[in-house]
Amino acid sequence: MAKEIRLNAFDMNCVGHLSAGLWTHPRDRGHTYKDLAYWLDLAKLLERGKFDGIFLADVLGAYDVYGGNPDAALRQCAQIPVNDPVLVIPAMATATKHLGFGVTCTLSFEPPYLFARRMSTLDHLTGGRAGWNIVTGYLDSAARGAGLGAQVSHDLRYDMADEYMEVVYKLWEGSWEDDAVIRDRANGVFAVPEKVHRIHHEGKYYRLDAIHLCEPSPQRTPLLYQAGASARGREFAAKHAECVFVTGSQRIVKANVADIRQRAAAHGRGRSDILMFAGLSVIVGPTEAAAQAKLEEYRRYIKPEGALALLSGWTGIDFSRYSLDDPLTYVKNDAVNSIVEALTQKANRKWTVRELVEYGALGGPSPTIVGSPVHVADELESWIEETDVDGFNLAYILTPESFIDFVELVVPELQRRGVYKQEYSSGTLREKLFGTARLRDNHPAARYRYNGTSS
Repeated sequence: MAKEIRLNAFDMNCVGHLSAGLWTHPRDRGHTYKDLAYWLDLAKLLERGKFDGIFLADVLGAYDVYGGNPDAALRQCAQIPVNDPVLVIPAMATATKHLGFGVTCTLSFEPPYLFARRMSTLDHLTGGRAGWNIVTGYLDSAARGAGLGAQVSHDLRYDMADEYMEVVYKLWEGSWEDDAVIRDRANGVFAVPEKVHRIHHEGKYYRLDAIHLCEPSPQRTPLLYQAGASARGREFAAKHAECVFVTGSQRIVKANVADIRQRAAAHGRGRSDILMFAGLSVIVGPTEAAAQAKLEEYRRYIKPEGALALLSGWTGIDFSRYSLDDPLTYVKNDAVNSIVEALTQKANRKWTVRELVEYGALGGPSPTIVGSPVHVADELESWIEETDVDGFNLAYILTPESFIDFVELVVPELQRRGVYKQEYSSGTLREKLFGTARLRDNHPAARYRYNGTSS
């Protein structure tokens, strides 16, 4: 039986996410991101297309590496202005029954005690459809906004993140027993105090002495996403993540998937414990010619300045100091190391800045598939076969046009081939993807479940 392809829509609570300049296209509706109607309509569209979830990106700073200031990002709305992604999710949940919600939240600037309550609340309000994309941040501007001089070094951020996860696991999994809430109206007892446990944590980076403020949510721990592709990021993902977002060419994705699966095995986790999602953009038309015409139309709206603002932020390299025909060389810094590595050390070619703009201005650093529904479906199946991914995070070129085209043209072709669901299964987001509402027993969070003696 063919593997069922999993799909997330990749979006962000801003005007322009990854396709620089496409906000100027007359059919793009990104500027309506401030209106709940945009998010409600998108959620209903994705549920009609049987998407597993919507994956919401986020950044907590402005892209100010290019030219040493945020001017280019502001002119081209390169992920700024950007609103809080968490706040649109409960509204989308009311408009849907099955769609999952993976939200990016940076752990570097929010105490775990407060964050644990926020995610438990979200899991309650969505009926167990909440997921957390665990990130540590990569913009110095975010660190300065949080009152720091600069962000913490790359690998140290992950060391701190490991301890952060231990704290939130203790709160989500170990503070309240499953039967702590009894709602005994006759005797006036809502929760049994003896079954709610204080969490004591004295670590290198975090201290905590408190009970979790929320009663257990449907999933307790939200579904865990992760997108770090550096060596340290892959190790973190192998230990903690249930879903991993990988980007790059088939060759790079295949290598990273294999590496993460091998690292996961060292943590006692199996092939079925982690789903891999490759980043892609799709431009589809009824025919090959129609899709190619759409691609050429989109290219006319590219704004190189916006693309370079994003690329500079991701890589930590100020491309205003380069000419368009200069080659990209590897630079070690504390930005997104995996993107720099993919374009230099792991690339089988030399990239010039001009080529990077042409490649990355539509859909960001991930590949783009262009063609008819049959061609797109062939390519998606090829990715599954060649890289061992389980599905895709689909970025848009125009919103919501890219998602409408995919739902109306590609989804029926995938369903015809028997590689995509006809209907949703029941239950929480984790139950839909893994068959269980709670984290599996071989996940590191399981050791923090209350065992009758301590938490």
